[in-house]
Amino acid sequence: MDAQPTASHFVNGAYLEDRDGPRIPVIFPATGEEIAVVHGATPAVVEAALAAAEAAKGAWAALSPGERGRVLRRAADIIRDRNEALSQLETLDTGKPIQETRIADATSGADSLEYFGGLAAGLTGEHIPLPGGDWAYTMRLPLGVCVGIGAWNYPTQIACWKSAPALTCGNTMVFKPSETTPLSALKIAEIYIEAGLPPGVFNVIQGFGDVGAALVADARVAKVSLTGSARTGRKVYQAAAAGMKHATMELGGKSPLIIFDDAELEDAVSGAINANFYASGQVCSNGTRVFVQTGIKGAFLDRLAERVGKAVIGDPRDDGTNFGPMVSEEQVKIVMDYIDLGVKEGARLVYGGHRLNRPGWYIEPTIFADVTDDMTIAREEIFGPVMSVLDFETEDEVVARANATELGLSGAVFTRDLTRAHRVIGRIEAGSCWINQYNLTPVEIPFGGMKGSGIGRENSKAAIEAYSQIKTVYVGMGRVEAAF
Repeated sequence: MDAQPTASHFVNGAYLEDRDGPRIPVIFPATGEEIAVVHGATPAVVEAALAAAEAAKGAWAALSPGERGRVLRRAADIIRDRNEALSQLETLDTGKPIQETRIADATSGADSLEYFGGLAAGLTGEHIPLPGGDWAYTMRLPLGVCVGIGAWNYPTQIACWKSAPALTCGNTMVFKPSETTPLSALKIAEIYIEAGLPPGVFNVIQGFGDVGAALVADARVAKVSLTGSARTGRKVYQAAAAGMKHATMELGGKSPLIIFDDAELEDAVSGAINANFYASGQVCSNGTRVFVQTGIKGAFLDRLAERVGKAVIGDPRDDGTNFGPMVSEEQVKIVMDYIDLGVKEGARLVYGGHRLNRPGWYIEPTIFADVTDDMTIAREEIFGPVMSVLDFETEDEVVARANATELGLSGAVFTRDLTRAHRVIGRIEAGSCWINQYNLTPVEIPFGGMKGSGIGRENSKAAIEAYSQIKTVYVGMGRVEAAF
C-alpha cells in the first residue's frame, strides 16, 4: 500500500499542500523505515482551516439535525466498506497488528458516526409549563468552530469520536492529528466529503505543538477537545480557559485492576492481558496496576506468564501477529527507562523486560511482581507493555491503595461475588470502569476520567452536552407588573 497522502492537509473540502511547513516523516514502527512525509501547517494553512470552518458553520448549523445525521450515516457506511484499506493504513501508521486494527479502529469510528448520525433527529429542546399560564422552551444550539487534537495510539478512532458528536450538533471542526500518526485523519476527511459533508465543516491540518497552540488560542474557536497526556492536558485546558472556551480533556491514567481470590482465573488473566498488552500497552485506560489478592497470586502469575509466552510478536501486517512494536523510537526509550527503574527499585521481573534485537521498535511484554505502591512503575503512566502486579489482603486496603493517585481514568474488579463487585467499583475514583471485563468502550457508553485524568466525556449522549449549548426562552402570557 502507498502510504503517501495526496497532500499534507485537507482544508475546505480539498487537499492542500504548503511545503514551507516543517517536514514530518512518517515511520513504519515495525521496520523504522520512512513510508511517507507530510509538512506541518504554516500560519497560512492554520488561517485557511479556521477561516473555512468559520465560513461553513452557519449553513451547516442551519440544516436540520436529521439532514446532518444522514451525512454521518453515509460516511459510516463508506468507512465500513473500506475497513480493510483503512486498517492497513492504520497498521502502517501506528504499528498495531492488523488483527487489532481490523476490529478496533475504523470500525469504532464507523460505530461513532452511525450512533451520532442516528441520534441527530432526536436533538430537540423541551417545553416547560410554568405557573399562571406562562411557559418556557429550550433550544439546543451548536457551539461554533471546534478544535480536535488527537493522540497517536488510535488516530482513526479519535478523529471520528471527536468529529461525530461535534458535526451532529451543527459545529464545524479543525482536527490536528498527532504528528507521529498523521495519515488516517486525512482519509476520514475524504470520506466525509464523499458522503456529502459541505466543504469546510471538517478540516485536517498537521503539525507539532505550536500548531495546536495556535488553534486553541484563536478567538474564533469555541471548543477544544484533546486526547493526550495529563501534562499536555493541563496546558491545553489552561489555554482554553483563558478564552472561556468549552473543553473536553481525555487524558492519561494509572488505573487499578483489582483481582479478588474468588475471580475466575482465566477471565482475570485475559482481563490483565487486555489491560496491559493490547496495542503494545499504548492505551490511556490501561489497568497497569494489577492488584491481586494473595490467595490467588501464585496461580495468577504462573498462568499469566504461560499465556504471555504464547504472544506472537512479529510484522504487524501479518494476520498471525498479535503483539506489535511501539509507535516510535522515543517511546521505546521512555518505556525501557521505566523497566530499568523497576528493576533498580526492587520489583521482581517475572517475564520480558527487553528490547528485541530486530529492526523496528519492539519491546517484549513485561511483567513485574512484588511491586509496592511507592515504586515509580506503580506511580507514573508508562504507556507501554509493562504490567505491575501488587499484592493485597483486604477490600478496604485495596480500595484505599487503588485511589491513592492523582489520576482517575479507569478501573476494574474481577470477582464472582457481584455484590462485592458493585460495592468496590462504586468506591473506585475513576470515570470509566468495568466488572469482570476490561477496555471495552462501545460508543453507546460515556468515556472519560476523574481527577487529573480529564474533564468531560466522549461518546454516548453525554458527548451531545459537550458539543452543544442550551438557550432558554421564557414566554410571558399575561400582563407585566412592576413596582413603579
